[in-house]
Amino acid sequence: MGKIVGRELLARRVSFVVIENSPDVLGGIGSQNILWIQGDATQDSVLEEAGVKHARGLIAVLSSDADNLYLVLSARRMNERLMIVARAGTDGSEQKLLRAGADRVVSPYHIGGMRIAHAMLKPAVVDFLELATQSENLELQMEELTVGKESSLANMMLGDCGIRRDHNAIVVAIKRSNGHMEFNPTADTILRPGDTLIVLAQGEQLKRLEALVGNSNRQSVL
Repeated sequence: MGKIVGRELLARRVSFVVIENSPDVLGGIGSQNILWIQGDATQDSVLEEAGVKHARGLIAVLSSDADNLYLVLSARRMNERLMIVARAGTDGSEQKLLRAGADRVVSPYHIGGMRIAHAMLKPAVVDFLELATQSENLELQMEELTVGKESSLANMMLGDCGIRRDHNAIVVAIKRSNGHMEFNPTADTILRPGDTLIVLAQGEQLKRLEALVGNSNRQSVL
């Protein structure tokens, strides 16, 4: 799972550091120009060496739920502002990881089961989501962009800001700063600083749109 996560981060040009205890795994990583540290990710000294105190995010995908729980506890104590996404191998671990300080918990088995069911029941929807979210697809991407305080779009109506007209992009949803999600926003929806736009656009248009919005949610992660 860690290899897939790293591949996606590389494709999105996100800076990150890998913590891995196995020399065999590190042998394959070294040939990919990836920053890495050999050590136990549950140890505070290793986390500090990797820069967890200054990182914006941490992805915990260790082999056991117990190790991920300990990692989340340690990382949260060292950096209260850290965005933590953790893997849960069993149903009972999800709430424990959230209580330990994880912001998001992902259960591969649950997601895999849902994906299989949807592939049977809603194959066209699955095809669309794969097209929009896979990093290999450079023509069409779904991204999240945060409206900066100094953005020219701040406090404008969605229909007046030219996202669709000038950039041929579609705003699928808006996540407000209070966490509320608005799907299929109308033209008279006001964009506020701190709002996160879920946007569907082509690669080059997306780059120009990022500059217009004023900030993106792309992060350096650990």
